[in-house]
Amino acid sequence: MAEPGHRLSVTQGTGPELHACKESEYHYEYTACDSTGSRWRVAVPHTPGLCTSLPDPVKGTECSFSCNAGEFLDMKDQSCKPCAEGRYSLGTGIRFDEWDELPHGFASLSANMELDDSAAESTGNCTSSKWVPQGDYIASNTDECTATLMYAVNLKQSGTVNFEYYYPDSSIIFEFFVQNDQCQPNADDSRWMKTTEKGWEFHSVSITPAFSQRSQKRDPGAFVREWVAYTSECFPCKPGTYASEKGSSFCKLCPANSYSNKGETSCHQCDPDKYSEKGSSSCSVRPACTDKDYFCTHTACDANGQTQLMYKWAKPKICSEDLEGAVKLPASGEKTSCPPCNPGFFKTSNSTCQPCPYGSYSNGSDCTHCPAGTEPAVGFEYKWWNTLPTNMETTVLSGINFEYKGMTGWEVASDHIYTAAGASDNDFMILTLVVPGFRPPQSVMADTENKEVARITFVFETVCSVNCELYFMVGVNSRTNTPVETWKGSKGKQSYTYIIEENATTSFTWAFQRTTFHEASRKYTNDVAKIYSINVTNVMNGVASYCRPCALEASDVGSSCTSCPAGYYIDRDSGTCHSCPPNTILKAHQPYGVQACVPCGPGTKNNKIHSLCYNDCIFSRNTPTRTFNYNFSALANTVTLAGGPSFTSKGLKYFHHFTLSLCGNQGRKMSVCTDNVTDLRIPEGESGFSKSITAYVCQAVIIPPEVTGYKAGVSSQPVSLADRLIGVTTNMTLDGITSPAELFHPESLGIPDVIFFYRSNDVTQSCSSGRSTTIRVRCSPQKTVPGSLSLPGTCSDGTCDGCNFHFLWESAAACPLCSVADYHAIVSSCVAGIQKTTYVWREPKLCFGGISLPEQRVTICKTIDFWLKVGISAGTCTAILLTVLTCYFWKKNQKLEYKYSKLVMNATLKDCDLPAADSCAIMEGEDVEDDLIFTSKKSLFGKIKSFTSKRTPDGFDSVPLKTSSGGPDMDL
Repeated sequence: MAEPGHRLSVTQGTGPELHACKESEYHYEYTACDSTGSRWRVAVPHTPGLCTSLPDPVKGTECSFSCNAGEFLDMKDQSCKPCAEGRYSLGTGIRFDEWDELPHGFASLSANMELDDSAAESTGNCTSSKWVPQGDYIASNTDECTATLMYAVNLKQSGTVNFEYYYPDSSIIFEFFVQNDQCQPNADDSRWMKTTEKGWEFHSVSITPAFSQRSQKRDPGAFVREWVAYTSECFPCKPGTYASEKGSSFCKLCPANSYSNKGETSCHQCDPDKYSEKGSSSCSVRPACTDKDYFCTHTACDANGQTQLMYKWAKPKICSEDLEGAVKLPASGEKTSCPPCNPGFFKTSNSTCQPCPYGSYSNGSDCTHCPAGTEPAVGFEYKWWNTLPTNMETTVLSGINFEYKGMTGWEVASDHIYTAAGASDNDFMILTLVVPGFRPPQSVMADTENKEVARITFVFETVCSVNCELYFMVGVNSRTNTPVETWKGSKGKQSYTYIIEENATTSFTWAFQRTTFHEASRKYTNDVAKIYSINVTNVMNGVASYCRPCALEASDVGSSCTSCPAGYYIDRDSGTCHSCPPNTILKAHQPYGVQACVPCGPGTKNNKIHSLCYNDCIFSRNTPTRTFNYNFSALANTVTLAGGPSFTSKGLKYFHHFTLSLCGNQGRKMSVCTDNVTDLRIPEGESGFSKSITAYVCQAVIIPPEVTGYKAGVSSQPVSLADRLIGVTTNMTLDGITSPAELFHPESLGIPDVIFFYRSNDVTQSCSSGRSTTIRVRCSPQKTVPGSLSLPGTCSDGTCDGCNFHFLWESAAACPLCSVADYHAIVSSCVAGIQKTTYVWREPKLCFGGISLPEQRVTICKTIDFWLKVGISAGTCTAILLTVLTCYFWKKNQKLEYKYSKLVMNATLKDCDLPAADSCAIMEGEDVEDDLIFTSKKSLFGKIKSFTSKRTPDGFDSVPLKTSSGGPDMDL
């Protein structure tokens, strides 16, 4: 009855009967640890409700208990046991190294960097931008969206998280951080990942309980292929690996031409007609060999000075020569004479090339001592390729798993070096030249602005049928190589020059990739890159291909070479040093003869060492009537300008940010643009790996803080737009650079714009002459210092062609200096004996600074009342004088009339017999008032008139007289 009773107890109701759980139907788990560090082991059915009668809970191991690597915790008896063959264990962790799909527990999220909720459409474009499993690794997205890979784990004790990653491009953002369940990040400076120098690199971070791991990537190019966190179990070896012993903590890779399945204890050899690479899970059928499976090379010179053309199979050899249609390896060519040694080297008795000693030179044959008055021009010039120089190395970087292979990427071919056949077409064929340092001339060392210490020039060619790429990269002091230039597709034979500005150990790397397609095949091995010559100047411990004239210094044993001071050229005939003329600069690398001194441009002058031309913010403009002087010192400080917002195809907002310094500081460039992508958490001044550009004008791409979510904005891709000041003028064209007036709104005040012309040193494929920049400085009295900067209205990024940049700077400080011609005087009326003279600016005022207005001038003056009084007094005096004169002449007339009457009375004498003359004067006692006899009545003025008109030509008066007999009148 017990059994039915039992059945009744468990089948109560209408449900099915439950059977006792078998061991295969449940597993053990630990409960959460209590405050004392204890826990219980409980049995948990795989599927709840299918069985009953589970084992009773028992006390578990302490929470701090763990097993060693290669062991697992057997939950049945709670003891550590070794892993079986074909399996491995990390002890207290778990490993993820198979990325055929996203493993359980991982999450891949994507979002647009734009945090504005209104950008819903842009954010939707990023839904497919996630981390993608690629078999051996997981790769980030290939666009500008935010891609986040997360894994959450409940830690029982402190530990580490370790992963391998590949992150070659420093212009992208790749960060790894740990945060707890409250989303609080762990304060760890290792958040920002450093770029990988050589393939995959290892990264480890300590973690504590209650923290999870998270990897966030904000740009393409980062890959993670291994992740370790806490667990306790053994895992089978993944395909392509094996574990032959018990207690293994890792699985070994299968060698080439072998394979293994999942959980294997050993690898299986491929059949003879099949092949496999190292760590393969299967074998592939060998294809028939073709001409794409081998390449040619030259042997090193033998003791007889001969070399031979040989053919080699490309490694790894995966083709079969026995199949129908397969080609055989061609026979070696006949032996030929070795090419000469490279310049600066000589050939030894055993046909090897050795460098000439210092003080001598060679063209590749015998060493010759430099003549007197010359010195060797040390460097490296490689133009013959019989063997790879000792300071060069070559290798291959897999384009599939980004691992370096022990293969030769470039092969020598007498007059050039070319890319060999790789394992697959997307492999990177690497060639590296390492230079320990440089020996620039002393005059170059004294120049703090023109930092050219050396230059590298190489002649190359690419022959491609698909989308091949040739990269040229430069690394300084073992830092990550920085891409300098990239050529895509076929390029004819051409030369490229890169200027070295830092005296340090420098590596130059050429990388050629035939195609970016991830295919393990050789279809395009005929696509090659060729380098014909490489020339590096001023190399420390270098060799010389020629000797250059030097300055001579007298000594007891004769004369020896010495360096001319900075700014001095060498006279070829005398070997003496001469200073360059004023307003010229010296060609640093060819300081021979006065023709080496190049005139400065308009509006500029040379610095003390004649190394550069600069403008000290002073400018003059002459017209037929006046000289206009300018002082732009108020505009000398650096200013910044951001173009309009731009958006990528995914909606990411960014700006082109410009920094400008108009005049610099005595020729020292002051604008700095920085790449802070990987240095956002490093305090300012402590970052030794950030890339910065110093120039007159530079540009960077800015992603603002509200977009990135960081406290600081992201600045990347700094570019110099202006390294040299060409000149300052009002002309629109200078030295081939044009500043079109139509790019900006027209000037309306009649004062021409002053234009600063600059050039950059960077020469790119699209800008074969380098970039140029013009800054129009326009007088705008209404805009206070520093004024306003603007970009062309039709080209919001400052350039319409990507090479020539234009800016307009409007400011009152751009107006001419004020002079006496810019003001005039206003004279006031005389008030209370005081008159004021006031000086005012002419309107509109079109000047700035210069002279000041003279102070008001006050003078003493006479008012109009005073002059009225003077006038009345003068008029009165004049009237009195006229009255007196009238009386005087009237009196005088009376006397003349009296005399006349006397003469009339005496005219009665006949026959002109005149009596004795009476006195004409008035006798004493005679009265002038005696009665007069008038013959006619006349007015006073009439009498005067008649008196004056009767004068005869002989000066006597003609007086009509009557005879006493009354006869005719007689004129006397």
